[in-house]
Amino acid sequence: MQALLDAIAAMDTLPTDAQRIFHGRGGLYPDCEHWALDFFPPVFLLTSFQPASDDELAAIGAALVARCQQLAPDQPLNWVYQCRFDGRTETRLMAGEVPDPHVVTEQGARYRVHVLKGQNHGLFLDMAEGRRWVRAHVAGRADCRVLNLFAYTCAFSVVALQAGAKHVLNVDMGQGAIGIGQQNHRLNGLDSGASFLPHDIFTTWGKINRGGAYDLVIVDPPSYQKGSFVATKDYARLMRRLPDLLMHGGYALLCLNAPELGVAFLQDQMRELAPELVFVERVANPAAFADVSDDRALKVLVYRAPDKAVDS
Repeated sequence: MQALLDAIAAMDTLPTDAQRIFHGRGGLYPDCEHWALDFFPPVFLLTSFQPASDDELAAIGAALVARCQQLAPDQPLNWVYQCRFDGRTETRLMAGEVPDPHVVTEQGARYRVHVLKGQNHGLFLDMAEGRRWVRAHVAGRADCRVLNLFAYTCAFSVVALQAGAKHVLNVDMGQGAIGIGQQNHRLNGLDSGASFLPHDIFTTWGKINRGGAYDLVIVDPPSYQKGSFVATKDYARLMRRLPDLLMHGGYALLCLNAPELGVAFLQDQMRELAPELVFVERVANPAAFADVSDDRALKVLVYRAPDKAVDS
């Protein structure tokens, strides 16, 4: 646990944007693999993937109190503890309070989050560089049309529209998540340019295809969600669709957060199922999410369609 305490002590300021403070899951800190500490201003969220003792929580709480008194003596400490273990999730407010509504910022965008319920809190912090890539890619591309599959709370859509996208179609079977996504658009003053389909993607291809070919297709599915998506069998179904979904010269952003599936899982299938799409680059993960293995870490790969039809 010492590495986590050291990370708290090393904070030189309280961040203004939501971000990860300590990433034990990356395997760089022996005996700390089960710890993660995030800051969703003004709330710290401590996550443990095995039960923590009262003494451990007291030590972490004391470290947070000590550092925050140094960095922001006039601000109260707010922190939440979540334990995820053996298929169960327990969440506790340890000190202070959580704003309601709780809105955080990232790269100039605002997002609604919820740290007291569920395992997904409304904004995946490890995807910050993916969102930065989308913002930079869309900027300067007039009339860019984007398809955002597995949109969740539509953060990709927010940054694409802020960068000047003409239209974004957001598709996700989670009606609650899509509802928060609509709130996120309103939070950022984005009253037009987005549409929302709260449907199962695999039964919605007709509506998706009616939107025409897209300049950018974003695919960010869960790695395993029973009854919805299992990467090992369902990702291939998406890859086969990409050539028909993309305009000539269009781009696809393929994302996968499954430690057991390496980069080759995506690249080998793309060579087989969508060979006309060319691999461009892998988007780097945020420095805070450094991992002992690139294969275990979040994968965000960019592919490009040819500028003209490929002869069969």
